[in-house]
Amino acid sequence: MGSGAAVKIKSLRSHIIALFVFFLAGVQLAGFALIERVITKHAGNALVEDLESGERVFQRMLEQRNQQLALGAKVLAADFGFREAIAQFDRDTVDSVLSNHGSRIGANLMMLIGPKNVLLVDTLHPAQEGNSFRYPALIEQAAAQGHASAVLVIDERLYQVVVLPVLAPLPIAWVAMGFAVDTAAASDLAKVTSLQITFAHKRKGGAWSLSASTLPQVQQNALLESMANFSIGDDPAGLSDDEYTSRVAPLPPPLGEETAIAILQRSEAQALRTFDDLEDTILLLGFIGTAICLMGSVLIARSASNPIARLAEIARGIAQGTYTDIAKDSQWEETVVLASAFDGMRKDIVEISRLVFKDPLTGLPNRVLFNDRLQQAVSTAKRKQTPMSVLMMDLDNFKNVNDTLGHHAGDLLLREVADRLSAVLLRDSDTIARLGGDEFAMLLPTDGVALAQTVAYRIIQALEQPFAIDGQIVDSKASIGIASCPEHGPDASALMRQADVAMYTAKRDGSGIAVYDPRHDEHTAGRLSLLGELRSAVERNELVLDYQPGVDLQTGQLTHMEALVRWQHPQRGLVGPDQFIPFAETSGFIDTITREVLRMAIRQCAEWRRAGLTITISVNISACDLMSPNLLNTFAALLHDNDILPRWIKLEITESSIMRDPVRAMETLERLCRMGFTLSIDDFGTGYSSLAYLKKLPVGELKIDKSFVFGMIHGKADAAIVRSTIELGHNLGLKVVAEGVEDEATLKLLKSLNCDTAQGYFLSRPMPAADVERWLSTTLPGLRLAPTYAPKLVAPMTAPKTLAEWI
Repeated sequence: MGSGAAVKIKSLRSHIIALFVFFLAGVQLAGFALIERVITKHAGNALVEDLESGERVFQRMLEQRNQQLALGAKVLAADFGFREAIAQFDRDTVDSVLSNHGSRIGANLMMLIGPKNVLLVDTLHPAQEGNSFRYPALIEQAAAQGHASAVLVIDERLYQVVVLPVLAPLPIAWVAMGFAVDTAAASDLAKVTSLQITFAHKRKGGAWSLSASTLPQVQQNALLESMANFSIGDDPAGLSDDEYTSRVAPLPPPLGEETAIAILQRSEAQALRTFDDLEDTILLLGFIGTAICLMGSVLIARSASNPIARLAEIARGIAQGTYTDIAKDSQWEETVVLASAFDGMRKDIVEISRLVFKDPLTGLPNRVLFNDRLQQAVSTAKRKQTPMSVLMMDLDNFKNVNDTLGHHAGDLLLREVADRLSAVLLRDSDTIARLGGDEFAMLLPTDGVALAQTVAYRIIQALEQPFAIDGQIVDSKASIGIASCPEHGPDASALMRQADVAMYTAKRDGSGIAVYDPRHDEHTAGRLSLLGELRSAVERNELVLDYQPGVDLQTGQLTHMEALVRWQHPQRGLVGPDQFIPFAETSGFIDTITREVLRMAIRQCAEWRRAGLTITISVNISACDLMSPNLLNTFAALLHDNDILPRWIKLEITESSIMRDPVRAMETLERLCRMGFTLSIDDFGTGYSSLAYLKKLPVGELKIDKSFVFGMIHGKADAAIVRSTIELGHNLGLKVVAEGVEDEATLKLLKSLNCDTAQGYFLSRPMPAADVERWLSTTLPGLRLAPTYAPKLVAPMTAPKTLAEWI
């Protein structure tokens, strides 16, 4: 009997240990798989950010080398003895000066070109002296702009070259100085950017050659092989391999039939290396948890089966994603230890899940977690043949809160809304999620339409009580759309789309709550209705313009008034452009709206001019407008009808609209420039424009996007972007405008950075044309009496101090 009992106890212990190993392995594998997915995603994002940051540093260093060359050439060209030696062509003196000056700045190439493009001196190839200079376009550019620069291919090597005239006082020669873009230069750049850098070039119709590279020879050969069919404009991902991710930076400007590029690469293994410590820690925790659990299972098996069953149940729950607290109120000390070990592992997994599945602002589930629970709820409803519902909600006036009180107040409002929603939905089975912006979703896994409407009414009532945000009382109403399974949709994606349609129906009707109805689907009759409303808006003169001033930060003078379109809808009230311009673009109705906005702005400019107000008006032009063949004719007709000069109108174009079709956009912009319009690049920094195109565009101004200006006081990255953009604009000879100035500290910082113009709520909010003259009489009292003179701003309507003090 004793022997049999002993065998039975041993068998039970083995089964318990095997069961724990099985479930624990499942939990750890699920956790490790989730962690690995998160790490891979973050590593990929970090890799892209490193390449983008490295490219900015790379371009900056090239520009600094260019400035160093330009300064050296300028000093040399200004040397009196050097000019005299050139005039007399004292060859020994010229050679000595070139050699000494080149040695001082570390130049690898020194040339002297005569007035007729004859190569007089060439320190790199003396045998070429007496021949024509191979790059006459550089001489023409230097003659027009005072200097010229380019990356040239000479003897299958790259040189960064600057050309300046030697004046006495007219050009008597041209001096060219250059740095070799070789392996040493690539190594220097690689140390600063932490990237692998390769310089490549080719001639038209020829194959790519590598001029210099920091890659090992094997990787260089592989890169050259992958470039066989590569051309400028191709996706640089084609140059990536299992080891490196690539980014291509053209080296401007291409001259003749030669093209040069820089290939920036980052090792994927290096990007993942930063997460090694995290993986090691998680593995260590897993091993510790495993050891403790195995020891505890042996001890528990000797005393009782109930604690074992409980812990096995918890392990199954963790493997399935249920992270409930672990009870430690057992009478057995061994069971408490084992439960504590499980709880530590649970907390680690919960923390990782929180980072992946929780909205960081409100603490609610995010879109990923909501979609996962929605899929499970739909599957359960189909299997059990029970109803379930989805509610989609957004705030009706959230944009106004952001625009009026700032983004910080908007964030506080979202947290308050999340708290009230959580108070309404009390059941553990229900889910509240923030999908993004001011959009929330609620999942009711056991409720049909009637109960969902009841919940929606409770939410509306909960949000009716005003919110106290930073001492301000804010009213926030919501629009809720309801879709239920199975009557409105058979799957999760259909329910989400139909709840979204119902939400916009509730918003449009002002009812607050709407249940999905196929008749309201925006992809059928709703779209035609909105298009009809837009057409009627133009016909009934429902489009109105507000005007926001721009101020010169150095002189305090008014520089322009920006025209901002709104739709005075008879039911919805004042509708912002972000709610109807995108639809107008996709429906092809943007041409009509553009003509109406231009007509109103140009007519207003004419009225102000007749009243003695010399105000320049800026108007935004969309990508569709820029591609329209009717744009130039529209401008010509409106200018003629209103007796307005083009230079009184400034046209603002987003950089993304330019890059949609750069060649066609360039043609349109050049024609607008020849007509006399002032051109400005709006929202600069948010797109992916090429500096090679930027320097060719006939624009006179850059507008820094307000998203960078908002954060520049407290964010070093945003401040650095603003500073770099100002320097870039000035280096290109452009004025720089900062929009979104909302406080005095931002205004002062922009002035210290030599920004030219500021625009934002701190100076003045957008106002109707009828209020502009009153604003001018209050803020610029001398403008009407002296229309050609713009005096200092005295006191804006929205600020307690004088702008003269701020500026």
